[in-house]
Amino acid sequence: MKRLPILILLLGIFCSNTLFAQNQTISGTVNDSDNGTPIPGVTVIVKGTQNGAQTDFDGNYTLNNVPSNGILVFSYVGYITQEITVESNTTINAQLTTDVAQLGEVVVIGYGKSTKKELTGSVGIVSAEVIEDLKPTRIEQALQGQVAGVNITAQSGAPGSSSNIRIRGISTNGDNRPLILLDGNVIEDLSVVNPGDIESLTVLKDATAGIYGVRAANGVILITTKTGRKNTPLKWEYDAYAGFQTTTRKIPLLNATEYALLRNEAAAASGESLVFPDVSGLGQGTNWQDEVFQTAPIFNHNLNVRGGTEKVTYSAGASLLTQDGIVGGSKANFSRYTTRLNLTYDPIENLNLKANLLYSGTLRKTLPEGGLGSVLFNALNVSPTVPAFNEDGSFGRAVGHPIEVVNPLAQTANTFNRTQVDKISGVFGASYSFLKNFKASVNYQWNYAEVRGKSFAPILDLGDEGVSDTVFDNQTAVVNEQISYFRDYTFDAFFEYSKVFNDEHDVSILLGTSIFKTTGDFQQRVGIDVNASNLSNANVDDAVTIANPTEGVNNSFDARLLSYFVRGQYNFQGKYFFSGVLRRDGSTKFGPDNKFGIFPSASVGWVASEEEFLIDNTAIDFLKFRASYGIIGNDRIQDFRFVSVLNGEGVYVFNDQLVFGQATGPISNPEIKWEEQKTFDVGLDLNLFNKVSITTDYFSRRTDDLLLEVPTSGTLGSSAPGARNPIVNAGTVRNRGFEFKIGYKEKINKDFSIDLSYNFTTLDNEVLEVSESTDFIEGGSFGIGQDLAPSRMQVGQPIGVFFGYQTNGIFQNQDQVDAHPSQIALGANAQPGDIRFVDVNGDGVLNTDDRTFIGNPIPDITMGLNLAFNYKQFDFQTYFFSSIGNDIVRNYDRNDPVTNRTIYALERWTGEGSTNVNPRVTNGATTNFVFSDYFVEDGSFIRAQNMQLGYTLSDKGIKNIGIDKLRIYTSVSNVFTLTEYRGFDATANNGAPIGGGIDGGFYPNPRTFLLGANLKF
Repeated sequence: MKRLPILILLLGIFCSNTLFAQNQTISGTVNDSDNGTPIPGVTVIVKGTQNGAQTDFDGNYTLNNVPSNGILVFSYVGYITQEITVESNTTINAQLTTDVAQLGEVVVIGYGKSTKKELTGSVGIVSAEVIEDLKPTRIEQALQGQVAGVNITAQSGAPGSSSNIRIRGISTNGDNRPLILLDGNVIEDLSVVNPGDIESLTVLKDATAGIYGVRAANGVILITTKTGRKNTPLKWEYDAYAGFQTTTRKIPLLNATEYALLRNEAAAASGESLVFPDVSGLGQGTNWQDEVFQTAPIFNHNLNVRGGTEKVTYSAGASLLTQDGIVGGSKANFSRYTTRLNLTYDPIENLNLKANLLYSGTLRKTLPEGGLGSVLFNALNVSPTVPAFNEDGSFGRAVGHPIEVVNPLAQTANTFNRTQVDKISGVFGASYSFLKNFKASVNYQWNYAEVRGKSFAPILDLGDEGVSDTVFDNQTAVVNEQISYFRDYTFDAFFEYSKVFNDEHDVSILLGTSIFKTTGDFQQRVGIDVNASNLSNANVDDAVTIANPTEGVNNSFDARLLSYFVRGQYNFQGKYFFSGVLRRDGSTKFGPDNKFGIFPSASVGWVASEEEFLIDNTAIDFLKFRASYGIIGNDRIQDFRFVSVLNGEGVYVFNDQLVFGQATGPISNPEIKWEEQKTFDVGLDLNLFNKVSITTDYFSRRTDDLLLEVPTSGTLGSSAPGARNPIVNAGTVRNRGFEFKIGYKEKINKDFSIDLSYNFTTLDNEVLEVSESTDFIEGGSFGIGQDLAPSRMQVGQPIGVFFGYQTNGIFQNQDQVDAHPSQIALGANAQPGDIRFVDVNGDGVLNTDDRTFIGNPIPDITMGLNLAFNYKQFDFQTYFFSSIGNDIVRNYDRNDPVTNRTIYALERWTGEGSTNVNPRVTNGATTNFVFSDYFVEDGSFIRAQNMQLGYTLSDKGIKNIGIDKLRIYTSVSNVFTLTEYRGFDATANNGAPIGGGIDGGFYPNPRTFLLGANLKF
């Protein structure tokens, strides 16, 4: 028995020696796999134990007493956790990969940040990685198809043209633009922002946007630019691409022979002599689209640098983009140059200072881009028998054409204009934490911009008698110079209180104020009768006559906002969340009695996956239900419409002479008040099997007391020069729909990974009320000389619904004409071969009372599909977007006997039974061109937005020359579009709530081919 303790002691010593022999010291370095940068602060722990360490400033770590069969776990916020088995290694280096989904968990919200788990509102996020893949020239292109509920339409495909951003539909007959904040600073024009500077885009879509107050009624887009990281060495990034652009399609038109034959047929039908007695030598003639469309270059350079020390982070960038137009080439050029600097500094503990500066400059040259008289409109309508150039080299003349239809090449050559925008923006802020739970912050944001425009209209002779762009004298050359100054600032100050009680109750309160002021001044000088040949040698001071249209008139504006707000947030056990906002906004757009409005909002969330009945579930990783409701005010109308202002034009007689002066401008209404949007949203977020993510939302947004300009009697002076109808609070519009997004992400093996996502949004837009004084409001225009507006805002219909005549085929014979109600009230007696209109009200008479609803410009559903595949060092991404259910009005045909036609005219009615679709051709009077559903087409489409193939060079080959990453790629944007619409581009829209969706010859979005490189060192 005495030997037992000795044996136990010997066994213990043996075991301890054996165990000690198996333990070892491990050291190594942790780097960012994307750029090789050391990552300080990474937690390294032996799995299943408390034995751990953290990496130092250089990313180095040392860990003692690590068993040889142990597993090291490397984890850091924003990176995918990595596990490495020790085995016999004493040096273990790790490369962590950025976790895009994890970074997305940190979301920028109003006056702060939150984790996605804690969010109770509906948000959409676009990461820098997605923007890098898309290579957009404008930020709007990175939103289309990426965020459910956001629809982007281009006003034109010309370089530098703006886009329409609609978040969950059209809410008002006025300004539907969302609030856009760049690092907290308000911006109006996204063209001044370099997409390469962006770290992330966050879209606030529901009532939680109410924290930003009046300007957030149409949603909020938060743009965060790239910043440095503390304790990170200096790193450089250089991105560049070059490529070319082409048109995606051309509209099929008649060639010279076909044109001549149809003109002869039309003349014969009208009893006239033949226009072209001999067509044998006409051939194909001039293809005007081939003449005006061209291959246009595009170049972009973007340089970024960032890093940080213990107290300072810094990031700076510069970029240059230049892009020619596929119509006009260098005469439609857009160039953008930007420089950016972001700094943060912690001089003492708990005090943080920040400064963001951005300079952007744009230079844009434009041609008439769309609609009547534009270059493309003329390319579609000038006769193919007109030569582009005469034998002597002069431009061919469009003799006998309508005055606005001219040789588009001559038009391009004689169009001279440019607009230069220089803008500097800044954000200065400070925050100080004190007494453990309190934090005070102030931010001062400002913008200053100068817009300089210059145009020159030379003496022109493009048609029969000469046509000029100037309104002063079409026999003299005119130069026009304009300069505008815009200034605004925002001052925010707020206190935050946050504390956790009993480890369960997390309370946060925000109390603040916001002051906003914006001003602008406009100046214009016009030189009449200038001896010049182009823009560079045309100067106002050299003109015979100099006019100053802005002299003596009100040419400035001054608008202000004053707001107070409070937000309370409550989190119980990390499962139950509540957020409430109360905001009081004051605006100078309204009179003293209606200047201020109070707007509340609230949202709740429940993380069901944290409950005991789901916490051990192996399928559901995360499940959250959320709901929100709120009221947000909108004041986006012209300034001082509540008072009478002398900004109209008056003509008076003194001493038998005309004297030009000022008169009362727009009719005032002192009773106008806030437009209110009442937004409801309920949704859920679900993650399954650590691979699948699902987000769904149902939303309903009702806009009451719309700020509308309603028709009044002309006796009130609304038709006088400079006058307008009054603005009143009238009308209600409701948007409701369903959003769904599903994503799947998985690394199949060490060489292959996949990332897929799909989203769709349904939208039901309905006008619930218009005004007590009128049943509808009209807008838009169609054709030439047609007084009846083609679009309406009317109860029970979507806003901007098309309103015209319904058709029922083609009259095949005289008996059908005789049996049908007379169409003489529409402009002419019907004959066989003419369009047959429907007697909608059944009164036996066809007149304007038979107009009805014939189309909807708003899509019923929009969809986005994003696919990404990675195989070894290759990567491939593609993005699709679809719009279904919207209609487009075809309005690019001049419909004159002399102008050209599309090839669909070859399918015209030529006799009984020939067709029941397209009417006959004739020079006589007909009703075939009045606005009807004959001109309304299905605008649904599916577009491949972008396809990109990239290759990342092996680390082994580039590390030796100091390069962290080199990726080469090629991409195509606007790859193809599947649509039945016959115009240039089914995706374009002028953006008007009433009158949108009418295609007057939209400039198409180009197809762009790029070759580029991403370099990090």
